[in-house]
Amino acid sequence: MESEILHKTDAPEDLRSVLKQNTGVDVLKCYQCGKCSAGCPLSSEMDYAPSYLMRMLQTGDTVLEEKVLGSLTIWLCLSCEMCFSRCPMSIEIPKIMDFLREKSMNEKKTNPKAKEIIAFHKSFLKSIEQTGRLSEMGMIMDYKSRVFNLFQDVTLAPSMFAKGKLHLFPERIKDRKGISSIFTKTFKKNNK
Repeated sequence: MESEILHKTDAPEDLRSVLKQNTGVDVLKCYQCGKCSAGCPLSSEMDYAPSYLMRMLQTGDTVLEEKVLGSLTIWLCLSCEMCFSRCPMSIEIPKIMDFLREKSMNEKKTNPKAKEIIAFHKSFLKSIEQTGRLSEMGMIMDYKSRVFNLFQDVTLAPSMFAKGKLHLFPERIKDRKGISSIFTKTFKKNNK
């Protein structure tokens, strides 16, 4: 009876195990030196500094895991890799953040304050998918329509046009089907 309980396989895995399985990054290697948080340019804006987030993941506590997935921290991460470059254990925190963002969105646990960040990500990717490269004007229009903030920064447009920073029509790459296939394959992979 006891061995059945110990070897039960239908118990849900904790987030740190899922993280290691999907990214290869072991959060248990972190010994809380704090160098990641000290070097992070946005740690003061985050609800949980990177080292604190790592500790939350290490515990295996489901309540803390839910807080991690609903945190603003995972959306504020710039993936600048300052934390990774400073880490004495070479823990790839940006890879962790990418995985947590995806999991947070899939489980519909995103922080409401991250709405504009998510809208920006979607607008950026839509621009790449449609043209094969970034179309600033198209991305700006799509982003502003997503966040319902159509007139913010509108006074900057004339000077940006004059300096050649904004183009009315997007430049397209020749192999748009190739780009489209990348998005299709990625979408299929993520929806398995």
